[in-house]
Amino acid sequence: MVEVLAGYGIPAEKIAFVLGIDRKTVDKHYRSEIQRGAAMVEAKLVGNLLRIAGGTDGTALKAIMFSLNCRFGWSQYAPAPLGKKAEADLQAQNAHEESDWNGLVN
Repeated sequence: MVEVLAGYGIPAEKIAFVLGIDRKTVDKHYRSEIQRGAAMVEAKLVGNLLRIAGGTDGTALKAIMFSLNCRFGWSQYAPAPLGKKAEADLQAQNAHEESDWNGLVN
């Protein structure tokens, strides 16, 4: 029962209340059930998300973007990384800012 309640996202305080025991007792004797319940639900949710992401409609696109954002830190708003040439050009344009030449160039 503890595993199922934890899988539904019920907090340990409420699980303790349902069982009629103290919160500390739940933490001490049911820690693995709480962790397993949460892990099982997370696995099911991820499985469903990946199944949806395998589609070809707008919902699939949203699922793909959500997955990339959460798992890999991807953001559609982040600038694309610069290539070697673009990085060198940027450094060349700003090279004077940290030198004695800064006053002469500006």
